Amino acid sequence: MSCGTDAPRELQADTGCSGGESFALRVLGEDMLPEFREGDIIIVEPDGALKDGSFVLARPQGEWTLRQLARRGEAWCLRALNPARGERPELPLADLSCVHGVVIQKAVPGRRKLSKSYL
Repeated sequence: MSCGTDAPRELQADTGCSGGESFALRVLGEDMLPEFREGDIIIVEPDGALKDGSFVLARPQGEWTLRQLARRGEAWCLRALNPARGERPELPLADLSCVHGVVIQKAVPGRRKLSKSYL
């Protein structure tokens, strides 16, 4: 895992990064299939604009997770895309304080044509 200097404070402590720019992470797990596969590299913008449908890096219950931000009326939730994910495919949020960045790009190692921008 590599990150720029604006990674969330907990990631900064774990990796030696400090504040100031976007950072890269490798996707683990299958919760976000088919959009993100294990091994994909995502670029996270810590100050990115949050909107319905954005893919975000969040830490809702002490664990880092990649999810899609979804608006439900006046409330927000974090949504796993993989329909095979049986337990809590949506996690309601009291507020957006657990969201630490917006995914702005995806790269598939060795497959440049499969890179995708989310801006």
